[in-house]
Amino acid sequence: MAHELILIVEDNEKNRKLIRDLLQVKGYQTIESETAEEGLRLAEEKSPALILMDIQLAGMDGITAMKQLKATPSTKAIPIIAITASAMTHNRETMLAEGFDGYQTKPLNLNEFLSDIERLIASGG
Repeated sequence: MAHELILIVEDNEKNRKLIRDLLQVKGYQTIESETAEEGLRLAEEKSPALILMDIQLAGMDGITAMKQLKATPSTKAIPIIAITASAMTHNRETMLAEGFDGYQTKPLNLNEFLSDIERLIASGG
């Protein structure tokens, strides 16, 4: 386990730091982006094992970015977890139906969050 590279696409600096610190303590390597546009570029350049995608981003939103990643041959197999502050139950089904491989709400349930990451990395998506 661990040492896998995880791309964090999150515009809130405190959320990004929390996720980065948590993942690094667990042995994962991280790269970060504040925007979906930069996240798309990093995903192509670095081929992370997993992408954590905030839904509410300035500019391009996380759903649009995920769809572009899934439509690009070099990034389509990378699992993507949606991360959102909206905890409505129907949102989980909506996000998974859109094409996300996982769904987490803020504030993060750390055990559930890590378990989702481990499951998706182990299964390759």
